[in-house]
Amino acid sequence: MRVAVFIDGSNFYHCCRQSFGRTDVDLGAFAQWLVGPERQLVRTYYYNCPLPPDAPQEERDRQQRFYGRLARIPYFEVRLGRLSRKQSRCRSCGDEFERYIEKGVDMRIGVDMLSLASKNLLDVAVLVSGDGDLSEAVKAVKELGKHVELGALPVGRSWELVQASDVVTDIAATDMEAFYLH
Repeated sequence: MRVAVFIDGSNFYHCCRQSFGRTDVDLGAFAQWLVGPERQLVRTYYYNCPLPPDAPQEERDRQQRFYGRLARIPYFEVRLGRLSRKQSRCRSCGDEFERYIEKGVDMRIGVDMLSLASKNLLDVAVLVSGDGDLSEAVKAVKELGKHVELGALPVGRSWELVQASDVVTDIAATDMEAFYLH
């Protein structure tokens, strides 16, 4: 069976930090673990957004080095969305503040999953995300006769996404220990 892995980078990062207290993961080895030894990894797709220009230069440099390491992983693609500024209001105190939100990431994941499925380039899509916005894309891929598996971290998983997926692999702290870089 041909398998493609789709990793929602920001979701994965924040869930790993919250669940395990670590984010330094060998994503190539992690993706291969999700696929398993009996199936063929076609490609891994990793989605995220570059830090904004007003982020500290050290953080932006660290992110660029991270993307450079990902580019050296065989059969691994980095897909970047963008960050957009948004005015928000604190629910408790009413103060206004500015924050960044991701744009184009969820849509890109869904489009890529559907594109590969419709071109018959995969048999199974493994999605690593907890974002319920992706549940409709999961359903659409399944309607094309493909299987969709969810790699679910302990926090941040959407009930809709769990329900839409064919198989849910619960990722525990003990599973992640083999993939830490340091």
